[in-house]
Amino acid sequence: MHGEVLHEVDFARHHRRFTGVLGHGRRLGVCSAEGELLWASDGEPDSGTAQAVARLNREGFVWDCNGAGYQHHVIDADNAMHCVPIVAAGRTEGRTEGGTEGGSGGETRPVASGWLVLLGAQSQTGSDAAAAEDRAVAALRELAGAVQDELGLRAELDALARELAERYEELHLVYNIDAHLKNFARGWEAFKGLVELSARHLNADVAALVTTRGEGTVWATNLSKPIFNLDLVLVEMRGDLFRFIQAGREALVLNDANDPRRPYVFTDMPYKVLACPLLEGRNVSAVLVLIRHQDRVNFSASDRKLAQVTANQFSNLLHLSQTMEEVKSFTEQMAAALIEAVEAKDPYTRGHSERVRQISYEIGAVLGLPQAELLSLAQSALLHDVGKIGIPDAVLCKPGALTRDEYTFIKVHPTRGGEILRHIERLGHVLPGVLHHHERMDGGGYPDGLAGKAIPLQGRIIAVADTYDSITSSRAYRPGRSHEQALAEIQRVSGTQLDPDAVGAFLAACAAGPAWIRELGAPRAHQTT
Repeated sequence: MHGEVLHEVDFARHHRRFTGVLGHGRRLGVCSAEGELLWASDGEPDSGTAQAVARLNREGFVWDCNGAGYQHHVIDADNAMHCVPIVAAGRTEGRTEGGTEGGSGGETRPVASGWLVLLGAQSQTGSDAAAAEDRAVAALRELAGAVQDELGLRAELDALARELAERYEELHLVYNIDAHLKNFARGWEAFKGLVELSARHLNADVAALVTTRGEGTVWATNLSKPIFNLDLVLVEMRGDLFRFIQAGREALVLNDANDPRRPYVFTDMPYKVLACPLLEGRNVSAVLVLIRHQDRVNFSASDRKLAQVTANQFSNLLHLSQTMEEVKSFTEQMAAALIEAVEAKDPYTRGHSERVRQISYEIGAVLGLPQAELLSLAQSALLHDVGKIGIPDAVLCKPGALTRDEYTFIKVHPTRGGEILRHIERLGHVLPGVLHHHERMDGGGYPDGLAGKAIPLQGRIIAVADTYDSITSSRAYRPGRSHEQALAEIQRVSGTQLDPDAVGAFLAACAAGPAWIRELGAPRAHQTT
């Protein structure tokens, strides 16, 4: 490697800097660690430098640092050679006191990645000659130092480039995970797309997110060639391999077919394996497993680092997903408890909230609301009467007509419902329907007397659904009226009490799906007397 890097150095530039000290009559050469000439100042293949170096090699010259890192050798009457090593940064060789390599306690010496050679006859004699040679050797050492610095800088730049490449891969993977999360849905299956990303970015034939809990395994393929026993491979992942990672809580790489761990963790499976735990505190909640065919490249240290980054991301997302599911479940349970409390006060309204939810959802679907808004509408409809918890039983369950004051009590329930639900941040999106389902299009409703499109859409839709179910449901003081009578009444008040668009959507939903209307249990015209 160092010899290859030496080819990239501009020795002509270095030579020009030192020509005045080295002497114009001298030739400079650069050799590899083994003595192969790489560059010469006289340039030609059959130049004097090339011939001199070739002669030295034929005569068995030993290219060796010899501790001091300098050699002087007289070739013939016209040529003497000064030789200085270009030391490989960070590379040393150990020798024991007995002189054998690799021992401890002995001296260490630098290892040459190449050599600078200065060839030519001494141009002076006597003391002047010695001084000139000293200057030449000093210049040669300085030149070797400059080349070593350049090689060191190149090595650092190469290492930085490799580091940046690895960081780029990490950032690219994290960026893609982040982009995927913009459409992140709840549930274990939401990880399918993320596992597919892992298979592509980590160049695996199979990527799998494995757990031994009820979720099972989510997997994706990026096959270089078929895996005919894939089902068995997936089963094996959930067995000893999962238990091994669960016990050790650290990544595992199996590249070698003869790895002694293989019989215990991936029995009879001729694949390369990289497995990383998803940690939840000190516990392993799942394992990310990557599989490659045995004839493919080994999983590298870089692959392992990327897999660990991915596993950490998955661990965070899995925790987030579980938290979201828990919050969702808690919210649903709390809403059910509130509805149960309302309906326990007035047995005649039992099932009313669920029917209003279903009708509101059908109206919203006809109006083309996005799925998220439909779900929000359904929750709002389910909770629209929660404020009746605060209405006295004597008023709420009165079998006869209400007095003016009693009706005023009833009119308070939307505001009371808003006061109850505003403390629950996760249910903030239902407030428009809860607060405004008794507003009227002509502005004569309550609690705020809003009119027309100023009434939130949730409120306008729920008002239609609530009106239908109120007409068709039996009360203590009257029986429920028929489906046909309810439709006639809704059309009569369309535009004054109810939103014409919501009414039109309700009529369209009734015409398109009569079966769901029948399931609501409203009496039909032919059943009445």
